[in-house]
Formats: sequence, C-alpha cells, structure tokens
Amino acid sequence: MAQKPSIPKGTRDFSPSEVNKRNYIFDVAKKHFQIFGFQPIETPSFENSETLMGKYGDEGDRLIFKILNSGDFLNKVNDELYSAKDSIALTSKISEKALRYDLTVPFARYVVMHQNEIDFPFKRYQIQPVWRADRPQKGRFREFFQCDADVVGSDSLLQEVELVQLYDAVFTDLKLEGVTIKLNNRKILAGIAEVIGERDKLIDFTVALDKLDKIGIDGVSKEMREKGISDAAIEKAAPLFALSGSNLGQLSVLSNLLKDSEEGSKGVGELRFIIETLEELGLQSANLKIDVTLARGLNYYTGAIFEVAAPEGVSMGSIGGGGRYDDLTGIFGLKDVSGVGISFGLDRIYLVLEELGLFPEAIDQSLQVLCVNFGDKEALTSLKLVNRLRKAGVKCDLYPSSAKMQKQMKYANNRNVPFVVLIGEQELSSNSFVVKDMVKGGQETYSLDRLEEFLNNL
Repeated sequence: MAQKPSIPKGTRDFSPSEVNKRNYIFDVAKKHFQIFGFQPIETPSFENSETLMGKYGDEGDRLIFKILNSGDFLNKVNDELYSAKDSIALTSKISEKALRYDLTVPFARYVVMHQNEIDFPFKRYQIQPVWRADRPQKGRFREFFQCDADVVGSDSLLQEVELVQLYDAVFTDLKLEGVTIKLNNRKILAGIAEVIGERDKLIDFTVALDKLDKIGIDGVSKEMREKGISDAAIEKAAPLFALSGSNLGQLSVLSNLLKDSEEGSKGVGELRFIIETLEELGLQSANLKIDVTLARGLNYYTGAIFEVAAPEGVSMGSIGGGGRYDDLTGIFGLKDVSGVGISFGLDRIYLVLEELGLFPEAIDQSLQVLCVNFGDKEALTSLKLVNRLRKAGVKCDLYPSSAKMQKQMKYANNRNVPFVVLIGEQELSSNSFVVKDMVKGGQETYSLDRLEEFLNNL
C-alpha cells in the first residue's frame, strides 16, 4: 500500500484562492514600492554559512537551516571529531551553506558586494521566502515570505517620514483603514535609562516597560525591582507610565524628562521632526502614535522604531515594523552606511483582510467565461470564439470534452464562472452564441460577427 504523502511541519500548501489573495497583497505593496521609487532585488535562497552565522545571536544561529555538502559529506571528518559528537564543530565540516534566515543580512551582503554598481541612497524592496528551524505553532511557520523596503546610504529623517507614508499608502489601498503606526526612538529609551540612573539596565528597564499595557503600572514596577532597578529610578520614570494625550503633548513631557540627557534630547528632536512633518503632510487613513514602550530589536536599531497595529477591534499582533540602523553593512566591512527599513507582515495582513472581508469579491474569479462543449464541430467554433475573447483580455476556456451538460455546469459553478457560453447546432446555423448569466440568471443571444456587444456587457 502506497504511503500517504505529507509535507514538512511548519510548511504549507496554498490553494488557488489563497495564492490569489496573497498575490493581491504582494501586487498592492509592489505598486506602492515602485511609486515611492524603490527598486526590486532578489538574493539566493541559500547563502554561504559564514554570511549568516553569528549575525542573529545564539538563538538565531540555532534556527538556521544548514545544507549538507553534496557527495560524501563525512569524508572531511576524522574519527576523533566524529566520536566527540560536537555538533557545532562537526557542522562546519559537513555544511558550507544555509537557507537564508531573513532578508536583512543578505541585503547587507548585497550592498557590500555591489557598492560600486548601485547609486546611494539605494532604495530597495524585496519579497522572498525565508526559512527558520523554529517550533511550528499557530501563526509561526518554518517557511514564510518577508516583504521589506529599505533605504541605505542616507541618514536624513525624511526617509523615516517617507516610510510612514508608504505604510499609509499600502494599507489604504488594501482598504485596511485605521491602522495605528506606532513610533519611538532608540535614543529616547537610552536617554530615559540614563536620567533615571540605570544606563546599564537599559534592556531590563525596556523589557519591563514594554509590558505596561498587559500587567499595569504595579506589575511593571514589580518586575523592574526584581531586575535590580531602584525605587528612586522607578519614581523618576513614573511620568512614562501615564504618558497620554496628543503626540506633541507627549513630546513636551519627554523633552522635559530628558532635558539632562544629550542622547535622549536628540531622540526627542528626531521624533518631533517626523511627527511635525507628517502632521503637515497629512496621512490618508492611518493613525500616528508615539509609544515609548516600543522597543522591538533594541540592540539592532539605533534611531527611529516603527510598529504597525491592526485597526481597533481586530485581535492581532503587529502587522508591520522596522526602524533605523546606523551600521548594517559594518558586519561585512563597509562601515558607517546608515539605513532605515520597514517590513510588512504578509501572513498577519492576510488574516486581518480575511477577518474584515476586505479582499475584492472577484479575486477568486480565475475564469470569466466557459464555453460548453457539445461535440467536435461545435467545439471548433467555440475555440475560435475563445481565441478572440482571450485576445481581448478575457479569461476564457472551453470544457475539454463533450460531457453531460450537468457535469459541465457543475464545473462552471465550482469555478465561480459568471458567464457560460453555449454554441449548439442551432447557434452554428445562425452564426450566434448564447450567454448564460450565472450570477443574475437569464441568458442573451449574440451574433458571432458582433462580439463587441458581448464584451461591452462583461
């Protein structure tokens, strides 16, 4: 008995409907990437191991899929190393390549390798799959797409302004109105830690602050104490716990709180420029909100930090995020190349659009017209009509065999075909075709010599 087929855990098959919906999101994003002047690049699905390893921390290294060397991959391993069962030492001997973990490190490698061929500032977008040897669970996969837009080679804050506008344009076009784009700045977080006297506990302070909306002020204070942050420091940070009101009002509070921190004040100034510029330009449908608890990738980002939340009432984690990094390419020897980038969470955006019923109704309409097959002579005339319709850009097909009418109509229904064309003996003699409207009901007869009349009604 044949073994039942399966796919690896953490991977997915996508139905035609799912692919259409994913491509719809991709196409909207690509359109706006190009309108904003971003250029597409692609990098290989696998990189040299040395390119990826050591760039994501110990946890990231553990999640990188390694590719075994071809041929007899154990021939470089001596008996002593093999017997030691040291997986780290052994891996370097039997694997020289690995599947990419994200798009950012390969992008940095690309910029360094092609620095003499590209024009700076370089604006690139990239939509490709990545792989992570993570434990599969709901919403977490081992193979998934990332959708990134980055600018490298400029430290201008106008790039941050533009990326917020890009988020706004894409989500507005997707009809996903009312998303909240949260903003913070790494320098502000560092400044807060400095003025409360806990500079060396920046990470502990920020991790606790990030939980404010989940565990409240008392919970955050308790966690900070457990991490060794003093009561005096917590009291100094108290204004942050109740930070609310307009963005400019919050900036005033932060400016006062951080007046003795050069780095913190610089962060407030950067945030103020972004907020004031965007208020002057206006956004189409997104909300802009300062969130001092936002600290995604704190060790990675050096300036602005972005995160996008779904509209109110939708239970979903972030659907996008990014930030400013001052030395992305430094890991490959090209120093002081500043960059800023954002990503779109494709899978989560898909789920939100599905939940809110925002995909276009016709997105699953893979076929507009189906010609019923009544036999060889009728099929030949139908094929001539099919050719003319296809040249006019109509998605059209002929059922391949003269099966029972009931079977052909069932096929049309299953494919959500809005129009079914009938060419039988009577239509052959009158040089005409009949069109059944599968949505509204009823039918209409058209002359084969006046196809434009049917096209006008499509």
